[in-house]
Amino acid sequence: MRVAFIGIGNMGRPMAANIAKQGHELYLFDANPAAAASAARASGATVLGSLAEISVAEVIVTMLPDGHVVREVALGEQGFAATAKPGTIVLDMSSSQPLLTRDLGAALARRQITLIDAPVSGGVARAVAGTLTIMIGGDDAAALAKVRPLLACMGGSFFEVGKLGAGHAAKALNNVVAAANFAVLADALRVADRYGLDRALLVDILNVSTGQSFISTVVMKQAVLPETYDTGFALGLLAKDANMAAELSQALGCASPHIELTGRRWAEARDELGGSADHSRAILAWAKNS
Repeated sequence: MRVAFIGIGNMGRPMAANIAKQGHELYLFDANPAAAASAARASGATVLGSLAEISVAEVIVTMLPDGHVVREVALGEQGFAATAKPGTIVLDMSSSQPLLTRDLGAALARRQITLIDAPVSGGVARAVAGTLTIMIGGDDAAALAKVRPLLACMGGSFFEVGKLGAGHAAKALNNVVAAANFAVLADALRVADRYGLDRALLVDILNVSTGQSFISTVVMKQAVLPETYDTGFALGLLAKDANMAAELSQALGCASPHIELTGRRWAEARDELGGSADHSRAILAWAKNS
């Protein structure tokens, strides 16, 4: 299959590499040409000089910061929709806003381009291993059947969650739960410090008790307690995902005070440390401002 992959960041690079490993004809594009060139040398892919060359692809994969960027890359003045062939399938694997995804899907459909949303969870390590969890939304069963082998290059768990945009909704809700868990665990560690409890011991207790989670077993143990703060996931991205869930709940008329509070807390940490900081450093910002 001829695949164009747009967005060669921490997640996009290993995801694209796994597509190439399975023998697909891979083309790369990134706003940073050096990132695309480096990934191409490592994977044997071809670098696209511009999005105008996208017509070589049967499938376009986007792994970009959010739905606004995806829309600009697709429909902007230099967007790929102008040159993509009718029948092209777009897999948006970014963490995009669900309602924006619906609108983009309708706009692309008018050009005979099919959009499927397929955001991922699992972090860089699972992106490298090709075992990501992928949440899939779409309205075209035939298009989904065509790209399943491609998704299998990158993921190990697959959930078809509904119509177009449903995958992005599921991803936002997953991430806001993780963000809330991190925030409350950060509070718990500060209380433990103040009382005189050993924070590492408290995390060990949580990990064999009802407070156990991915945050306690992986993020706290591997990045926060050893003070390496090196999960590879940017604070700005998690703040964006938490806010995305809050915006979705508001748009749907849902009362979700915990989601809204989580969005505010992560926005505070982002404003304090900058969006490019590792998300595990949020605990430092909250401790400073407590």
